[in-house]
Amino acid sequence: MMLANIHKHKIILLLSLMALISGSAQSQVWTLQQCIDTALVRNKSLQISRNLMEVGEQKRKEAQANLIPKINVNADYRYYANLPYQFMPLSAFGGLDGEFKEVQFGVPHNINANLQLTLSVYNPLVYGAIQSTRIGKEISGLQVQKTTEQIFFEISNLYYNAQILNSQHTFIDSNLTNNRKLLANLQLLKEQLLAKGTDVSKVQLQIDQLTNQGEIIANKYEQVINALKFTMGISGERFMEIEPLLIYHPENKEYKSASTIDIRISETQSRLLVSELRTLKNSRLPSLSLYGTYGTTGYGYDKQPNEFLKFYPIGYAGLQLTYPLFNGTITQRKINQKKLEVKNSELQQSLIREQTNMQIDNARQQRRVSQHSLETTLSQITLGQSVYGQTILQQAQGTAGLPDVLLADNALREAQQNYLNAVVEYLKADLELKKLTGNILNK
Repeated sequence: MMLANIHKHKIILLLSLMALISGSAQSQVWTLQQCIDTALVRNKSLQISRNLMEVGEQKRKEAQANLIPKINVNADYRYYANLPYQFMPLSAFGGLDGEFKEVQFGVPHNINANLQLTLSVYNPLVYGAIQSTRIGKEISGLQVQKTTEQIFFEISNLYYNAQILNSQHTFIDSNLTNNRKLLANLQLLKEQLLAKGTDVSKVQLQIDQLTNQGEIIANKYEQVINALKFTMGISGERFMEIEPLLIYHPENKEYKSASTIDIRISETQSRLLVSELRTLKNSRLPSLSLYGTYGTTGYGYDKQPNEFLKFYPIGYAGLQLTYPLFNGTITQRKINQKKLEVKNSELQQSLIREQTNMQIDNARQQRRVSQHSLETTLSQITLGQSVYGQTILQQAQGTAGLPDVLLADNALREAQQNYLNAVVEYLKADLELKKLTGNILNK
């Protein structure tokens, strides 16, 4: 049986047929968007980022709570085995001026119980902490967005890799089919003494190599699927099938540049450092607080004949002013450190912008090159199919030998692999460009 029709289908038709065949099992097939949506709900790294954002919110509320009045209950009991001494001037009792007499005052049992209210009227450290925690919450929110973008990027890469491996396996299956047909034809010719045993062995070797490659690719595919399920946050035991059709749009679409998440995080961190620097400077200002106490004081005596325990009310209010006059230049040293951190933060912002611009240019160039490679390799596949088919006809007519057939087959397989490599490079460059321009989450 002649093999004139081998490789007559073009690559796009082949992949479209794969999608059509899988249509009946659509309920079991995961789309890229479904994988991303699942990861956004179940990915543990993203859950950790969201919890850290909630921690930032609680820290902000904690800082604001310092403006709420504080109420404390205090109780104290003292038993004096020896009552404290006081010196009384004898002049109060008709004695000479400048002469004193030690006297023990009080009773052995002393009880105090009171409520104390404290309210910060003005404290620069409290207001600085409130501002810093607000900015810290913004950073936590940006970290959640960064984690989301990273998950989107990882899921997309893994999904594309799985589709590429699936396409490679499809190519190998197609090549195996053709080689088995060729082997059957050669075995028939050998029986008719029209072909050599070495020719049969060469084709059998080719089949063994393709079978081994298929097993390797199938194993890689399972590894990629396992990594995809791990990133999505689903059980590794769960059956998963993805769309076999690799869809790409080599249009060199220009994405509108937006501020990337790394730049925004760097800018917000710089604002946080400036806020902390302002708080350090304001720590030199005085703080003012209001306080009040209301309670009771008890006195007791446990000796005959005057045993008693009596309580008397006590209450007072006041203002307390605290001014840090000198703390050994510690504050100034902290201010100097924070100024250097602010300068480094500004340099870091500039570095990130320059690096991002350079990476955007590289990604655009890589995408252009990959698009050209796609067009070239697709033409090479069409040409390789034509050459292989013609070689098979020539081999059947006796004008071409088996080495010519194997050479044409290898050339076709190389063109197929180059095509898949070009698709991978294009998709990665396009995904990288979306990420660098801040468009990765845009559909």
